[in-house]
Amino acid sequence: MMKLQGGLLQWSPSSLIPSINTAIKSTRLSISACVVERNHQLTARERRQLRNERRESKSGYSWREEVEERLIKKPKKRYASWTEELNLDTLADAGQQWWVVRVSRVRGHETAQVLARALARQFPEMEFTVYAPAVQVKRKLKNGSISVKPRPVFPGCIFIRCILNKEIHDAIREVEGVGGFIGSKVGNTKRQINKPRPVDDSDLEAIFKQAKEEQEKADSEFDEGERAEEEASLALQKALASNSDGTETVESLAETKPERAPRKAALATETKAKKKKLAAGSTVRVLSGTFAEFVGNLKKLNRKTAKATVGFTLFGKETLVEIDINELVPEIQS
Repeated sequence: MMKLQGGLLQWSPSSLIPSINTAIKSTRLSISACVVERNHQLTARERRQLRNERRESKSGYSWREEVEERLIKKPKKRYASWTEELNLDTLADAGQQWWVVRVSRVRGHETAQVLARALARQFPEMEFTVYAPAVQVKRKLKNGSISVKPRPVFPGCIFIRCILNKEIHDAIREVEGVGGFIGSKVGNTKRQINKPRPVDDSDLEAIFKQAKEEQEKADSEFDEGERAEEEASLALQKALASNSDGTETVESLAETKPERAPRKAALATETKAKKKKLAAGSTVRVLSGTFAEFVGNLKKLNRKTAKATVGFTLFGKETLVEIDINELVPEIQS
């Protein structure tokens, strides 16, 4: 805006800004209104083409690829109807696979043997494998023999590899001790069944590996226990048989081992001793075995395992030995 003051022409641009802004706003409104009016005039096909053109104009974006990826990720229906999904004969299409069967947690190993015999009798031409993963635990008995008992790795489950159909499925279900297959429920509200679900080969390989590792661990623990027991017995025998000074050995043995009493007196003493109960801290005498007629102090008594820990004074030192309770009697002080 120009003003004439004292012969000077003054220019003020601030006065024109509101008019310019108003013109710009009105222009924008008129353009947007035209676009909206034009979109209303377009058909649905033309609007879709316009939207696709805008998508393609963006760099690095392809809406066709996005739609194709969504269609690929969408799972396809395996069965045409729900009745076809309930048909167990369709399980045979995949060939031989591993299946999991529920059994008793206590008698799982016996059930696996019964199942194998039943399948071999009813389907002699069928190839199958029954696998009950177990660790063979070794235990040494009192008489020196070794007992081996299986300890299941997965209690309550056994694995079978075969071509499964409805006939074989029903035959396995009827075996005594079998509780059914592990799977998932299929169907609808009208009818539902528990359809068996196969196990992947990779999972079975992991199960084989776990069973092998546990078996090696159990064998190593048994071997270590055997070696420790042998070393303890050898050390005790060496301590009893040899010493640096022979005179000390004879004297210590003479002090520890009492003189034999007459037979009648010994029998009377034993009958009196049996009446007296064993107790920790009491003095006991060994009746038979390596330490027969030795007298020692009862340190610990375990009636469940029928074992007692007795301390003997050998070569001036106390040695602890584990002896059967039946070989001990309380020593009666005369």
